[in-house]
Amino acid sequence: MSIVLAIGIVAGLGLIGAAILVIAAKYLTVEEDPRIGEVTEALPGANCGACGFAGCADYAKAIVSGEAEVGRCVPGGQKCADAVAKIMGVEAGTAVKMRAVVQCQGSCDKVKTKYEYQGLKTCAAVTLYGGPSACSFGCMGYGDCVKACKFDAIHVVDGVSVVDPDKCTGCGECAKACPKGIIAVRPVSAAPAVLCSNKEKGVATRKACTVGCIGCMKCVKVCPSEAVKVENNLARIDPEKCTACGECVKNCPVGAIRDL
Repeated sequence: MSIVLAIGIVAGLGLIGAAILVIAAKYLTVEEDPRIGEVTEALPGANCGACGFAGCADYAKAIVSGEAEVGRCVPGGQKCADAVAKIMGVEAGTAVKMRAVVQCQGSCDKVKTKYEYQGLKTCAAVTLYGGPSACSFGCMGYGDCVKACKFDAIHVVDGVSVVDPDKCTGCGECAKACPKGIIAVRPVSAAPAVLCSNKEKGVATRKACTVGCIGCMKCVKVCPSEAVKVENNLARIDPEKCTACGECVKNCPVGAIRDL
C-alpha cells in the first residue's frame, strides 16, 4: 500500500505541475510580431554582426521595433534590403556594397624574414613575438582572417592574405580577427587604397619590403584635390576629397597605392 500511495502522490504532483505550466503558457505568453520571423527568413543567416547586432535574429527584432534601419545587412546587400523593406512596408534606399581590403602586399618575394618561426601557426600567436617578417606592421600570413571568414572570400597566397572580390560581402569578420589591424572594410566604389601599413621611415621600410610606402611625398605633390597626406611616414587618402583621378597610383615609385 505504501508503494501505491507514493506512486499516487508523485502522479498527482505531476498532474498539478503540468496544469500550472499549461495555465502559465496561456496567460504569460508574450506574443511576437510575426514580421520578426519573416525578416529573419529574409536575412542571409550569416550572423556576422556587421549590422551592429549579435546576429540576424536580433537585427530582425531591432528592425521590427524601429530601432534599426533595413539596409544594415552587409552580406545581404541590396537584394536583402529590398526584401526586408517590402516586409516592413518602407523604402529600402540604396545599400552600399562593402569589401575588405588587406593593407599589405608583403608576399614572400617582396618582404624579408628575420628568422624561421617554429611556434603555433596563428597570427595572434606570432604577433606576440613580433613575427618572423622583417616588417613588423605587415600581414603575418598564418590565416586567422581565413578561419574567420564565413564566405571563403580570403586566402593566404604566397605569405600574404588576399581578398576575393567576387566572394567578399564586407562583413568585417576578417578585420576583427586580424591582430595587426591591417584589414579595412570600405565601399567597393571608394578611392584608391594605400596597401601598406608600415609607419617606419622610408629607409627602414625599403630594407624590409620592396612595395612598402616610403613616405616620399610624391603622391601628395601630384594630387590635384589635396586628398593625400603622409602621416607617420605613411600615405593616407581622404575618401571625401579623392576624385579617383589616379595620379597617386601612377606616381607611386614603389606601387604601394593601388586602384582597386
